[in-house]
Amino acid sequence: MVLMTQSEEENFALSASIDNARNVSHILKAVHFKDTATVFATENGLKVTVEDSKCIQANAFIQEQVFQEYVIREDSITFRINLDILQECLSIFGSSSPSTTAMRMMYNGYGTPLVLTLEEDGAVTDCSIKTQEPDQTLDFEFSAANVINKVIMKAECLKEAFNELDVTSEVLQITMSPDAPYFRLATYGLLGQSHNDIPKDSSMVEYFECGQTQSNRYRLNLLKPSVKAVNLANKVCIRMDHRGFLSLQYMIKNENAQVCFVEYYCCPDEEFEDDNEPAM
Repeated sequence: MVLMTQSEEENFALSASIDNARNVSHILKAVHFKDTATVFATENGLKVTVEDSKCIQANAFIQEQVFQEYVIREDSITFRINLDILQECLSIFGSSSPSTTAMRMMYNGYGTPLVLTLEEDGAVTDCSIKTQEPDQTLDFEFSAANVINKVIMKAECLKEAFNELDVTSEVLQITMSPDAPYFRLATYGLLGQSHNDIPKDSSMVEYFECGQTQSNRYRLNLLKPSVKAVNLANKVCIRMDHRGFLSLQYMIKNENAQVCFVEYYCCPDEEFEDDNEPAM
């Protein structure tokens, strides 16, 4: 990695370096379903937020421990960036290269670009990505104190269940209950209703806590982006609060076996909330 002098480092509001850029791009893949993202930087690391239709929000958390160096000279920094371009820059030497790409990230405050210096096998590339004024992100007001039901399972289990969903259905109904069927994913497609049950005593289920039966429907097209995260994850925590808001927390390990987290929030679909079946 090209080194910088201390005076050069001090010019930046945020500077971070990592020996393997794939450890950043890997976690960003889990939330890359829109072309722009909002980046929040604090002393604890980076949070990258992507939203769609004011109904779903994905957050990727990259802790400061993931970086070999991480320096922030303000309490917090926020900017908006084109996620497509950022991912292209992070994989500029090729995503399948057997070598690792070292990366230094620098940002000098409002209106300035995000500057990346990437090095692999002695070849160095500098990238300058325009940043934008951040939009206000949604606050789903999802509090652990209001969680009614919670299930932790191996990601492979949810991946298989997602793969079996009827894609002709407009909604996915999620039922969580202290009694059978315990955890059910149901769809209502062109061929009628279908469902997939996961019992609480399944070897795939690591934790099951349900205080009451909840059954809520969510727009399937809004939940589809979370498949990106489940394909990368080792475990997933599924929670519902008292309003029926859904939280999907994914535990993802990078190439250095460090754990990062991605969380999706989704609100229930009011159009189908009181219907026995969605309109066909």
